[in-house]
Amino acid sequence: MKSDRLLSILLLLQTRGRVPARELAGRLEVSVRTIYRDVEALSASGVPVYAERGRHGGIELLAGFRTDVTGLTADESRALFVLAARGAHAALGLDAALGSALRKVMAALPEPHRPAAEAAGRRIMVDATRWRGGPHRTVDLEVLQDAVFSDRRLRLRYRHSGQREPRTYTVDPYGLVAKAGVWYLVADRRGAPRLFRADRVRSARPLDEPVRRRPGVELADVWEVVRRRVEERPPDAIDVTVRIRRARLDMFRRMAAAQLTEPLHDDGEGEWVTARLTYPVLRAVRHLLGFSDQVEVLDPPEARAELLAAVRSVTALYREAEDAGG
Repeated sequence: MKSDRLLSILLLLQTRGRVPARELAGRLEVSVRTIYRDVEALSASGVPVYAERGRHGGIELLAGFRTDVTGLTADESRALFVLAARGAHAALGLDAALGSALRKVMAALPEPHRPAAEAAGRRIMVDATRWRGGPHRTVDLEVLQDAVFSDRRLRLRYRHSGQREPRTYTVDPYGLVAKAGVWYLVADRRGAPRLFRADRVRSARPLDEPVRRRPGVELADVWEVVRRRVEERPPDAIDVTVRIRRARLDMFRRMAAAQLTEPLHDDGEGEWVTARLTYPVLRAVRHLLGFSDQVEVLDPPEARAELLAAVRSVTALYREAEDAGG
């Protein structure tokens, strides 16, 4: 186990450059103390590795040092040829590159492992797409990829579920994730984690501004947050877009804080401010009637219809009481 860990540390340093000891410890599921002991072991064996303390410190190989690691085990060789998420590489335009890479790996494999690797590629396949998923809009990931890899901010026109017209967002992308055959852009909007389905992006344009990611936060961290948010969402939950009169904004922030999907920002312009809310069921949108004409539901149509039905019901109740009294 220790030799595997030492090799993993060496490969991580070779591909990443300087890496904090705490990050290495987290990736390899050991203590930071163990990482420092492993670094001493690598150094004693002749690997030019050193640790630098301090806020921006980490563990690093001497500049220019490379090692050629060809000792793949039989299981590692098989694992390389079991392709997960069939079609994912095609969506990224990497099908040809993947085939070329696998041919190179096959040529470099130890002779005894080649038959097992070939058999794994022919006999095992992972297809992550759902049954009867229905037709999906063709997704062009090229612009999203460009923004992700060039570390630039991104201007999106994005259509939410239940909305007719797309909205415009400026986001700070962390990366792309393929989940059950669907591609998602994982990004921050105004410093808050957001998830955008790639097939709902109507247009995307990288900006000249550098990306503004939160310090120390990686794609996996943001994905865990948004993934948990989706999985814990009630099955009948509904997203609602509203506009609030600026004069009642403070009151709205206090009374609707639990329903706000994202921080409510006031740019100081116009009479109305737009916000997005989430309710566990459609009927719960009647909570907005407490704001009278100071809040208007914009989308989805069924939320507007629910409020209208509630108003008509209340009107009928009081009219009946008035008629009976008269």
